[in-house]
Amino acid sequence: MSPSLWPYSTPGIPDELFEQLPGIPLTKREIRVLLVSQLRLQSNAILWDIGAGTGTIPVEVGLLCPRGQIFAIERDEEVASLIRRNCDRFSVTNVTVIEGSAPECLVDLKQAPDCVCIEGGRSIKDILQATWKRLKSGGRVVATATNFESLYAISECLSELRMRNIEVVQSALNRLETRGINQIFAALDPMFIVSGEKFE
Repeated sequence: MSPSLWPYSTPGIPDELFEQLPGIPLTKREIRVLLVSQLRLQSNAILWDIGAGTGTIPVEVGLLCPRGQIFAIERDEEVASLIRRNCDRFSVTNVTVIEGSAPECLVDLKQAPDCVCIEGGRSIKDILQATWKRLKSGGRVVATATNFESLYAISECLSELRMRNIEVVQSALNRLETRGINQIFAALDPMFIVSGEKFE
């Protein structure tokens, strides 16, 4: 596909421009903008995106940081192929897709990250502890939670790891939608975005 599929410098690619698979969650555009802002990326950042799903974050970051390196970690082979196809759609060439389960597969990554984005995960505390060991000093972790149990696990782990500058943002977003002859505001599922920094 042509790079003109998204010719802008700002993040926030419309959801419908991404190829999707039934049952595979897509991080909505508005949430993506919040996530990317919390990463505080530099132009040559090394980002690990764990649980990359559809690949929306790798694509957005790949376009914003063409000198950066993005590693999209996804355990499902079919979903990993979807990430590659979405990178091709937007002519993003600086994303490497890693097929495997975190935290086990993280030992194979040779380059330490400047930023880590964790989009869900069954072993969130194990993933956080594993990424903490590899994260560069001054690096950032951004993790998402859709329920209080995950939020508590993330917050507890970041506290144990003595992360600094911890922030928690909860999204409450609505989109104008047309339903029949009416236009209504439809709520997006709320999400907690937790971020912190490593200083040693």
